[in-house]
Amino acid sequence: MTAVNERDEYAVVVDHATVRFNIASEKIDNLKEYFVKMVKHQLMFQEFLALNDVSFKVKKGDSWGIIGTNGSGKSTMLKMICRILKPYKGSVHTYGTIAPLIELSAGFCEDLTARENIFLNGAVLGYDEKFMEEHFDEIVDFAELHNFLDMPIKNYSSGMAARLGFSIATMVNPDILICDEVLAVGDLKFQKKCEKRMAEMRASGTTLLFVSHSMESVRSVCKNALWLSHGKVMAAGPVDEVSDQYLRFLDEEHQ
Repeated sequence: MTAVNERDEYAVVVDHATVRFNIASEKIDNLKEYFVKMVKHQLMFQEFLALNDVSFKVKKGDSWGIIGTNGSGKSTMLKMICRILKPYKGSVHTYGTIAPLIELSAGFCEDLTARENIFLNGAVLGYDEKFMEEHFDEIVDFAELHNFLDMPIKNYSSGMAARLGFSIATMVNPDILICDEVLAVGDLKFQKKCEKRMAEMRASGTTLLFVSHSMESVRSVCKNALWLSHGKVMAAGPVDEVSDQYLRFLDEEHQ
């Protein structure tokens, strides 16, 4: 397949990607001891492969749920696609603008009010002040935080911060929307509202990558699923088939 065809057909192409971390094999109690051992070349590390030779292609407009137990590599996969992490081996290519909902409050300053943080977060995402002013009411209406705009973010609950973060990040339709457990901190009403907005974005052509431990949410939001275990792909395909395989695996493990 030529690069031109790949760009036209796919939103994300992960090709034999491996992400490696080095974990200290001994406990070091203080910074001085760490630097002494580093200078003497006495630091010992164990290699940990968070993703191991993973290949994965997402067509434009598709919706994929990434499932697996804790430590399976789900969040690492999303961070690699967002360029937060670089693969040790292999490659990852994305085609289009990305809205990453990996850490909803990452662009917030806790000491500033929600009103101030809307403009700050918008700047982090690359929007100018005029654009944010034009979309300000839309953001507040979706987040339903009209009575808390002048309260510092540090006084917000995790659910309130998530509502504001999600509202800002999805006020425009990106080419690729990446969601990592963003619905887990909200109440049921907020979750349904987010699912509706994601469905609207998918209908307009946005590609979705969605991580969740809730199979109900994955099946509701996604058409396809990728199952990861210990950094390796166990199955990929239609969401009902893959999620059924995954749930059977969990049942057998607990027997």
